[in-house]
Amino acid sequence: MKRLFGTFGVRRIANKELTPEFASKLAAAYGTIVKGKVAVGGDTRTSTSMIKHAVISGLLSSGCDVIDLGVLPTPTVQFAVRNYYDGGVMITASHNPPKYNGIKFVDSDGIGIPEDMEEKIEGMFFDENPDRVSWNKIGEISENSGIIEEYIENVIDRVDSGAIADAKLKVVVDCGSGAACFTTPYLLRRLGCDVTTMNCQPDGYFPGRNPEPTAENLEELMKVVKATGADLGIAHDGDADRTICIDEKGNFVFGDKTFTLVEKHMLMENRGGTIVTTVATSSAIYDIAKEYGGEVIATKVGDLVVARELKNVNGLFGGEENGGLIFPDFVYGRDAALATAKIVEIIAKEKKPLSKLISELPLYYSEKMKVECPDNRKVEVMNKIAEATQKHEVDTTDGVKIFTEDGWVIIRPSGTEPIFRCFAEAQKHADAKKMAEWGITLVKDHLKS
Repeated sequence: MKRLFGTFGVRRIANKELTPEFASKLAAAYGTIVKGKVAVGGDTRTSTSMIKHAVISGLLSSGCDVIDLGVLPTPTVQFAVRNYYDGGVMITASHNPPKYNGIKFVDSDGIGIPEDMEEKIEGMFFDENPDRVSWNKIGEISENSGIIEEYIENVIDRVDSGAIADAKLKVVVDCGSGAACFTTPYLLRRLGCDVTTMNCQPDGYFPGRNPEPTAENLEELMKVVKATGADLGIAHDGDADRTICIDEKGNFVFGDKTFTLVEKHMLMENRGGTIVTTVATSSAIYDIAKEYGGEVIATKVGDLVVARELKNVNGLFGGEENGGLIFPDFVYGRDAALATAKIVEIIAKEKKPLSKLISELPLYYSEKMKVECPDNRKVEVMNKIAEATQKHEVDTTDGVKIFTEDGWVIIRPSGTEPIFRCFAEAQKHADAKKMAEWGITLVKDHLKS
């Protein structure tokens, strides 16, 4: 069992567990394996500079050359690595509260490193020392300050910029004071949109809202979209790999809805293809694939698992229910900028408001809940739940996904936080809520036992 890594990378409270010493040794272990040119970037958190410098020191000490990319989104680091470097490190805790930070490692394809590499890094970290090269073989450091511009240009090249410009869409962008401050507002303006910004000044305290783009955290954005008569609201998480939409009526659009919308158009444009998603994603993904000549492969939860499978099967498109969309011909990971551009393109070319486009998709209701659980009890509780639900039809690809006549619920421990997540879906909202509550009750009951 892994001792440090979660779903993607290592996350801890900054300067408590995640100290400079911790970060440097972890990076040196990674560098011992990579032995090449490693790109390093970070998000806007107050602790990012401290941790990034420690990571750079660890990489240099193991003999790697380091390219400092500055403050930028995770997918921009992945884009850079895939095109130019041997590996990469992103300093971010994504959607977690400000006191957290994390370290994401990617391989030469820009995909989060596989489990066997994580285990090797942990082995060096705990049981043996990483390589420390002699004084005359310490790596060198340089900068690539133009990578954000190159990334934005590549996004623009992948959509119909003329159609978007002609539509003259009015968009409100809420970057949550995160890394998207350096990409999305500029991208949309260059595509010809009329852009109003909220929380688009980088600030590691996240003063405007929590970095996770949930309905509760985006209430102000919903009001502004409706009040200004905008066509669309766009919100991102801290490291700008997820995109959440607000429709022209000011309604929150769940990530699985935008996933399904983009899937539909990707399949139409390419006359079918393989879609990769997780077991926690909406049944609508399967409905659309069946209608438009697609095939769906389901994986464990985690964007790096989806990305790796997309590469393995040469898939067309993939993603998760949280607003993380993956375009494998561009970046092997969730990409908020291209997701934003693609959604804007669909609205422009279809000449329909977002609410209408969403209403044309298969209708399911979802409910998402979470409950606290200590990390050291997750396996025990998960095993008890699996045993207690054997009489139902279940899928144990990741956690336990239970199917009933009313719909399904998936119960799984988070890979990044001391919680269990329960996602439920049904054709009636009351049924989805009831099943999610049942999932929470199962976790609580087995925590007591």
